[in-house]
Amino acid sequence: MDGITLPQVVLFVSTMAVAILSPGPAIIAASRSAAARGRAASMPYAMGLAVGASLWCLFAVFGLSALFRVVPQLYLLMKILGGAYLVWVAVQMLRHAADPLAMDGETVTGPGFLRGMALNLSNPKPALFYGSVLLSIFPALHGIAALAIYLVALTVEVTFYAAVTTLMATGPVRRRYIAARTWIDRIAGALIGALGVSLIVRH
Repeated sequence: MDGITLPQVVLFVSTMAVAILSPGPAIIAASRSAAARGRAASMPYAMGLAVGASLWCLFAVFGLSALFRVVPQLYLLMKILGGAYLVWVAVQMLRHAADPLAMDGETVTGPGFLRGMALNLSNPKPALFYGSVLLSIFPALHGIAALAIYLVALTVEVTFYAAVTTLMATGPVRRRYIAARTWIDRIAGALIGALGVSLIVRH
């Protein structure tokens, strides 16, 4: 396909895998939801996280990263708003860390698809990744080639979050989560809160 070679795609997917596996608010939230609620209730949330992250690829393809370079104040505003949302998520986790939770089976509902999208759209980690890596690997990306790369990104994101949710919802993982839930949620909330605060103050 014009503008894309197989080595470029392999490099892109490999770099994506490393970036996704590095700790961040989305992986913490996906893991916690799956361990707390089970696979069925958490999968829509995971898919929202995947789609939200992949949209940053679409934004990069259509020049949002270039816009951030031209208007750095816009990127600063995004970081502040995103940081504020992550702090809000962290506060909710800390407030409810000690709440009783029925763990006999899977719960019926979880945070939901839109909540997952909102978290990753407020998360500058995928924005920075796609804005810097995508255009360096594919400097002349446009047209059908751009759409193809977005579909690759979406596939990788969906596969990863589905795998994490499935793994974290298994019986042994959930039993360990039950035993230490309050402290796990407090630590996860503190980490997400720290990430949010760092986005606000590091500008």
